[in-house]
Amino acid sequence: MNNYPTLVKERLMSLISEMSETMGAFVKNPGKDFTRNRKLPFEAVVKLLISMGGNSIYKELLDAQGYDVNTATTSAFVQQRDKILPYAFEFLLRTFTKSHYSTSQNIEKYSDYQLLAADGSDLHIATNPNDPSSYYKTAPHAKGYNLLHINTLYDLCNKLYIDALVQPRRAINEGRALADMINRSAVADKTIIIADRNYESYNVFANIENRGLNYLIRIKDLGSNGILSALPVELLPQPDDEFDICINRIITRSRNKKVIANPHLYRRLAHNSPFDFLDNQNIYYPINLRVVRIKIADDSYETLVTNLPPEAFPSSELKKLYAMRWGIETSFRELKYSVGLNNLHAKKREYIVQEIFARIIMYNFAQMITSHVVIEKADTKHIYQVNFTTAILVCRFFLQLNIPPPDIEALIRKSILPIRLGRTSKRKRYPKTMTSFVYRVA
Repeated sequence: MNNYPTLVKERLMSLISEMSETMGAFVKNPGKDFTRNRKLPFEAVVKLLISMGGNSIYKELLDAQGYDVNTATTSAFVQQRDKILPYAFEFLLRTFTKSHYSTSQNIEKYSDYQLLAADGSDLHIATNPNDPSSYYKTAPHAKGYNLLHINTLYDLCNKLYIDALVQPRRAINEGRALADMINRSAVADKTIIIADRNYESYNVFANIENRGLNYLIRIKDLGSNGILSALPVELLPQPDDEFDICINRIITRSRNKKVIANPHLYRRLAHNSPFDFLDNQNIYYPINLRVVRIKIADDSYETLVTNLPPEAFPSSELKKLYAMRWGIETSFRELKYSVGLNNLHAKKREYIVQEIFARIIMYNFAQMITSHVVIEKADTKHIYQVNFTTAILVCRFFLQLNIPPPDIEALIRKSILPIRLGRTSKRKRYPKTMTSFVYRVA
């Protein structure tokens, strides 16, 4: 039996144990919380929150504690989870993922580059009209709803979440969230940040470059109100053409004569437009943009901006790289429906944030194990891949176990799906909402 799943579990449990030894940083009342001997100590609550599915809390407790007659009550669990700061799970996500990169021998890269996709996804939470930062109502008599927005950095080659940041939907700022995640991350040189049009911002470009990283970000096309619209016409080729050009700009907030006289060189930002590298001492910030317009259909184009060199990354390679960004969209679907992020067990914001990071940890835990599963090639029409929904069920059961595990990799290997290249489907406009507490599986 392969011991790799056990090693992954031991690494996670070891980190949780280390956190319990320095618990003061992760609980609301250091020196008081989790000091008494209870059925649900710190490690047990953290482990349970990570391994939860979509059932009721008491059903999750019964599953985790083997249907023991002395299983802790729902009330006891809620009281114990209330003591833990959401930061504990945020910290665990980053340290667990970092430990995987430092110990694993199977880290995948793209031409020696780490590919990180940045994107966000809305999450329906329990309706609360008293929370204006997340509450929406489309019409006076319509039923309202609440949304949170999850910003993430996702490793496309290894299918792992590197970091996440949660914002109320009405206070969304994806560019700021990306800059913050990049600046607190441990990503190194030869990393490419790939993002869609929501991240079109000089401040985002500058923050990425300031960390010594590369980026490939889609921007609004010609004729729109994006970055290209502020460039003098003579700097851009004619519409309906592909192009690959370099544009040098100097970002400033100044309105002196030199800036006004050279609009082709200076880009003046309004004082309410965020830019982290301008102040009273630094009034100019030079930035070099490589703008690439690519034809993707007979009458459709995409425009990308990057700091990657054209010699190593021609336009055809950039087109291929940007297409890989779709992996983060697929991960959101798996996170919400396979892992169960849509099935929250709380209404309070801090509990919800606990569960968001706990589900992401569960996703990474399953991906680390699944990536190690080898599927033997057979003489069949299709190449096969692991059924990730089944893998989640197996890994969740494995994490809850306190007895010697079965052959986890063999269990995962039994459920596989064909890879059908080129298959597409229409994107759903109305995502599944949060499952009401009244309608959970018994």
